[in-house]
Amino acid sequence: MTMHNTMKKLKLIKLLFSLGLSCGTTSSFALTYPLPAKGDIIGQVQMTTVRRGESLGDIGRRYDIGVYEMIEANPKLDPWIPTVGAVVVVPTQFILPRGPRTGMVLNLAEMRLYLYHKDKPLVSTYPIGIGKKGCSTPLAETTIINKKKDPSWVPPESIRKEHLAKGDVLPAVVPPGPDNPLGRYALYLGLGGAYRIHGTNRPNGGIGVRGSHGCIRLFPEDIEALYYNVPVGTPVRIVHQPYKVGWHNNHLYLEAHAPLSEGRYAGSDSIEQLKTTIESVIQGSHDINWTSAQMTAKTQNGYPARID
Repeated sequence: MTMHNTMKKLKLIKLLFSLGLSCGTTSSFALTYPLPAKGDIIGQVQMTTVRRGESLGDIGRRYDIGVYEMIEANPKLDPWIPTVGAVVVVPTQFILPRGPRTGMVLNLAEMRLYLYHKDKPLVSTYPIGIGKKGCSTPLAETTIINKKKDPSWVPPESIRKEHLAKGDVLPAVVPPGPDNPLGRYALYLGLGGAYRIHGTNRPNGGIGVRGSHGCIRLFPEDIEALYYNVPVGTPVRIVHQPYKVGWHNNHLYLEAHAPLSEGRYAGSDSIEQLKTTIESVIQGSHDINWTSAQMTAKTQNGYPARID
């Protein structure tokens, strides 16, 4: 490693600490935080190093972070074979999505779910897998209408035909067990059709990416926690917010993600939308460093950066 690269990494670590962030090598699942009495930011960015034989997805799993979140935060690293010993940013700091802080909020742009606890001033957040292009997870306001442990899966005829074209014959009903793609827990949404929030039998490939037929997938340990904390009737909002803006210690921060690729989301990461989002928060009463804001918006690294 050259002295130049070493100094760059030391400067990055110093910058993160100056923003009130932290470095660490261990974490736990179930990212649960007190709701801020003032402000909009939860958690802290962490840093770790690559261990031999692990991908960015493996590192993310240790911290309950999805694959694409890790790629956004570490664009210069090979996501599949990162250099052993390389410094990795783990984006475990989040600006809460705009809107009511009740029930569940799923932000498709960041592939993340937020659960506001009903009887406690707490919020838990989990990475999610969402619908692939052509089978998009819909924007919606709905509720949890049912819950099932060890659910059976009745694949729609369209999915059975899709599998058959690949030489894979799906049964009319897939019973509970290791071959069931719903995993062990499922929460059913009141959207008609078969939209669910559920687990997976393949956690290494479906969380933090677009890979489902519209349902929302979670790591097995996350859906189990969610299942026991979410009653039937819980409100659910599914939104698309590539830009999130919020306050922390009287300073303004921006978190930027790449929008989904469907045409309906075109322009949602434009400079005009950036200005609209920021101005809706400051309401003309705060000075903004627009150069920093536009740089953060362009970088789309997925964790909060100060813009004032």
